[in-house]
Amino acid sequence: MKSQLTSDKFVMSFSVMCLIHCLFAPSLIILSYSSLALTFESELIHKAILLLTIPVSIFAISLGYKNHSNNSIIYIGIGGLTILISALLVEDNIGSNAQTVLTMIGSLMVIFCHYRNYKICKKVNCECHKVSSA
Repeated sequence: MKSQLTSDKFVMSFSVMCLIHCLFAPSLIILSYSSLALTFESELIHKAILLLTIPVSIFAISLGYKNHSNNSIIYIGIGGLTILISALLVEDNIGSNAQTVLTMIGSLMVIFCHYRNYKICKKVNCECHKVSSA
């Protein structure tokens, strides 16, 4: 069963996409026409990435915990997801720059969490890393 391995990689990919969006969206807005800029800066992108990331992240973290019982991964992962959700919810109160910083911190925490989950799971040689003989 490789669902934990796949879900860790999936969430790491979406978190990297979120970082790239946060880092490069301002440049794309400056370099593009105003109608194109609206599509890159849309909150819909943040919400879509977050809606895909949360359930898969929780799934991967819980499977990893079941395999290696490492509490720090749960704390880092939930903390990162909480920061990402908070950044989206309080943007009107803290401003766009602060939201970007919070989103980047949350994304890095989620990436780190799933990378550690992947490495620890691989180290303890759990069933998600075994090659199936089919």
